[in-house]
Amino acid sequence: MISHIDHIVLTVADIERSVRFYNRVLKMEEVTFANGRKAVKFGNQKINFQLLGQEPRNFARVGSGDLCLISHWSLDEILQHLSAEKITVIEGPVQKSGANGPIQSVYFLDPDSNLIEVSIY
Repeated sequence: MISHIDHIVLTVADIERSVRFYNRVLKMEEVTFANGRKAVKFGNQKINFQLLGQEPRNFARVGSGDLCLISHWSLDEILQHLSAEKITVIEGPVQKSGANGPIQSVYFLDPDSNLIEVSIY
C-alpha cells in the first residue's frame, strides 16, 4: 500500500531559525511552496515547518518530533561536521536497528528539541 514517505511536518517555534539549522547542519535545501510556506528538501523527501496552531487539524507540539535520517557520509565525517557546527551529540555512536537492518547512529537536538538521529548502514 505505502511506497515511501513524501514529506513530514515539524511544529516549530521559529520557521526561519529551523530552516537555517537544517540547511547549515544537515545540508538540506530550502524550499518555499504554497503561499510562502517553508520546508527543507533532501533527495525525494522534504520536511515542512509549521508554527504551533497554524494547522488546525494538527495537534503536535513544538519539539515533539523524532527523526532518523540516513547519511551517505562516514560516521567520522558526520561527527567532524557536527563538531565544526558546534552541535552537541547527546548519544552515540550507537548500534540501532533501521528499516533495512543494523545502523550506527548519533543523536542531537534541533533548535526546538526535536530529536535528530543521523545514521549510516
